[in-house]
Amino acid sequence: MKDIVLLGSTGSIGTQALDVAKLHNINVTALSAGSNAELLISQAEEFSPKYVCIDDESKYRDLKSALSGKGMEILCGKEGLCAIAALPCDTVVNAIVGTAGFAPALSAVTSGNRLALANKESLVAGGEIITALVKEKGISLMPIDSEHSAIFQCLTGRGENKPKKLILTASGGPFRGYTSEMLKSVTKSQALKHPNWSMGAKITIDSATMMNKGLELIEAVWLFDVLPEQVEIVVHPQSILHSAVEFEDGSVIGQMGVPDMRIPIQLALTYPERCPSCAKPLSLFDVAMTFEKPDEKVFSCIGLARSALKKGGNMPCIMNKANEIAVGMFLRDKISFCEIPDKIAWALENVSFSKTVDYDIIVETEKETEEMLN
Repeated sequence: MKDIVLLGSTGSIGTQALDVAKLHNINVTALSAGSNAELLISQAEEFSPKYVCIDDESKYRDLKSALSGKGMEILCGKEGLCAIAALPCDTVVNAIVGTAGFAPALSAVTSGNRLALANKESLVAGGEIITALVKEKGISLMPIDSEHSAIFQCLTGRGENKPKKLILTASGGPFRGYTSEMLKSVTKSQALKHPNWSMGAKITIDSATMMNKGLELIEAVWLFDVLPEQVEIVVHPQSILHSAVEFEDGSVIGQMGVPDMRIPIQLALTYPERCPSCAKPLSLFDVAMTFEKPDEKVFSCIGLARSALKKGGNMPCIMNKANEIAVGMFLRDKISFCEIPDKIAWALENVSFSKTVDYDIIVETEKETEEMLN
């Protein structure tokens, strides 16, 4: 029986990871959540983990009281997250949203744990640090994002053949085809209606601004050891081809499936085995596939990500934290949709630049970015 530590169990990826765990009798050693104590308690009662952690320290007493006498150790805060990420297990699943996922990701790989990563921000902010540790420890780093899972699958069995190009697909989000003028009047409710995927609020807004493709571009560079110019972003509205790889001989190998995150989550947990899934099978008779170039003039977040990656150092960290803050401001009705990339661009110009990156620099960069934008 496999056993997992699940970070971010109450979010979209976390709840689907528990569906997979239930389907395949995977033991859950530890659960964590940000602030949703009510759902975390319910999950703990169902899966009986040895450890339960809540990041929001104000919810700790309620959590401990509700789970009293059930044989579970209750932890809280960043220290608690890092502690459970270091527990001996088959896989640590990092489904935490945003920059809060970096420290536990680092803790997991430092402890030699296999890491299944849905928290793309970890690699955007500190990809150099995490990938170096993964190599040093000789452990696996399994992508959960559907696009990176697809690329991982396409590269499996390639031998010594290096990819010529990674083709990273994008749905285009709810505003595909919009002009800059049209984006000025979009609402929060419109931005939160993704045409294909059911996701949390932050990643749904990232999809609407297309910053998610910028983040995924940086993530792909670290995951697959390619140059930024080897990653091509292609808008594919139907979300059937999840990504593809082009090789030197002109062959393009792609991975297809219905848009259901349980497929890449399950592969990350069961690899190298492929097990029966509860996802709906794909029928090619029922789909038509089209492909377009992204409009990077309208969706400027892609260009911001490219430029941050090109400059290197802590620039991707600045961009990532600024995006997280700007998206939060938009969700709280503090800024308009079009002000999200403006805030990011301002941060990239004004937050202190560091060519070198380590854990302390990342922490300081995130702190300065937050202080300057709030």
